[in-house]
Amino acid sequence: MVTKLQRRTSRRKLQFRPTLSNSKSVKRRSVLNVVLQRHKLKNKLEEIHREYQNLVAIRNQYFTLLKHIQIPKEVKVEKVGEELIVKVSCNKGGDKLVSILEAFEELGLNVLQAKVSCSHFFAMEAIAVAQNLQTTDIKDVAQAVLKAIGEQGGDL
Repeated sequence: MVTKLQRRTSRRKLQFRPTLSNSKSVKRRSVLNVVLQRHKLKNKLEEIHREYQNLVAIRNQYFTLLKHIQIPKEVKVEKVGEELIVKVSCNKGGDKLVSILEAFEELGLNVLQAKVSCSHFFAMEAIAVAQNLQTTDIKDVAQAVLKAIGEQGGDL
């Protein structure tokens, strides 16, 4: 059997535990922990924001440099079977695509497939076939495309 003294001490232990959680020191400690955690998170957020701002500044410098870089005008023409593969790269601006397609039309070339990009500079890769089965000279095609983009001479 349990003695009176043991019963009293067990009741006191049960009564003492709730008072610990409601004590002022525990509340202060938890409030301090929350404030400390908030401060750490605020510092981390500020650090991430600074890093983001640095990355944005680097990206803007990169785009500024891209605007000032002069891309050499380059035209390469290869003949594969009856098809001509024409690769063009130059600075963007003007109606380069329209001019090139008009040059193809004047030479009697049909464009089968073309890939064009003009995000930072103008680039095009086209596969063309002559309308007539006549042989089209690679140099003539290169000169016509260079004339269309505004320069005489270049790589073949």
